[in-house]
Amino acid sequence: MRLKRQKRNRKVVRFYTACFGFRPSFKVLCDGTFVHHLLVNDIMPADNALSNLLGATAKLFTTRCVLAELKRLGNSYSESLKAARSLTIARCDHERRKSAVDCIMEIVGENNPDHFFVATQDNDLRKKFQKIPGVPVIFGLRNALFIEQPSAFQRQFVKSTEEERLHMTELDYKILNMKVKERLATDEVRDTPDADECLDQTLGTQAVTKTNSARKRTVVKDKAQFKRKRAKGPNPLSCKKKSHRQPNLVSEKVNSAFSFISQYFCNTPPPPFSPTGLLIFMPGIDS
Repeated sequence: MRLKRQKRNRKVVRFYTACFGFRPSFKVLCDGTFVHHLLVNDIMPADNALSNLLGATAKLFTTRCVLAELKRLGNSYSESLKAARSLTIARCDHERRKSAVDCIMEIVGENNPDHFFVATQDNDLRKKFQKIPGVPVIFGLRNALFIEQPSAFQRQFVKSTEEERLHMTELDYKILNMKVKERLATDEVRDTPDADECLDQTLGTQAVTKTNSARKRTVVKDKAQFKRKRAKGPNPLSCKKKSHRQPNLVSEKVNSAFSFISQYFCNTPPPPFSPTGLLIFMPGIDS
């Protein structure tokens, strides 16, 4: 039952958001009877209960006239007065305090410009709001809260406004007639021979300009769009490395050894060393 009731309430909220422009966070205007009902049935905190009912954050409002009425009711409603004073005060420009019903009716007006949800336990007030479009009513039964279903008058009002949107207004009809007359006048001017010559000249100039622009585009396209990559040098992987010949280290070592021996023993110059590796014996040198 709770899920069905919640779906039904959310459906009513979607109706008012789609047809009358209600947007969260929702504003709830409470009278004294509704505040008293919340306290008696221990529906606290009230803002959380109304937020769960509407499916979005809700801010509670009341008026100074409602506070004055609760104050006149005496000590039996002192707790309700204390709870109502914690709510946000909606502005009502009444120098002399009116009854809560008249005050709320004036704030809501004919089309509810501030998009208030009205929370009340007054049956007469609920019936009055059924004849005003765009005024959703919240009421309580024991420890549960409900949103009153849209009345037949409100549904008919929504349907009639949708039909009006589909049809043209008098201003739209006049503008359309003006545009049709201007179009017919231009068509009559085009039918004359002078107008045909002018049209031919304009078409010729347009064709020439189009061909010139096309040539310019083709000239630009004929040019090379991409530069060819030229080889900057030979590929280092395909080149053979230069061979560095090592000097004949063996002959140098042999010559240095002979020079050392000859200076140490004979004090004579060393024999020359042939490139073939054989010693050349010179006369006067003992073998």
